[in-house]
Formats: sequence, structure tokens, C-alpha cells
Amino acid sequence: MVTPPAPGRWDAAAAASVAALLVVAYVLIPDATVQYSAWLLVFCIWMAWFVAFGARWLYGE
Repeated sequence: MVTPPAPGRWDAAAAASVAALLVVAYVLIPDATVQYSAWLLVFCIWMAWFVAFGARWLYGE
């Protein structure tokens, strides 16, 4: 079985952007609309990361 790739810059950027979005939505602007929008963006970032990580895992870096 192929081992998963090591986390890199793009993985750290995805995690940092998700964390920043949640801080903005829950600390800086605690509004329901902003929180909903932040979670939609978190989902989009997660899906893009998931596909990119899976492609790196399947096809190599």
C-alpha cells in the first residue's frame, strides 16, 4: 500500500485559512450570516484540499 504524502505548504495554507475564517466568523463578526458563509467556505476549502491530497496520494507528487 502506498503511504500518504507528507503535509506541505498547501496543506498548511488550507488549515490556516480555515482557522482564520472561523476566527473571523466567531470572534470578530459573530453574526449568523457570517458564520453560515464561513462554514460554506470551509467546506469548499476542505473539498479542494481533499481532492488535491487524494490526487497527490494516488498519482505521486
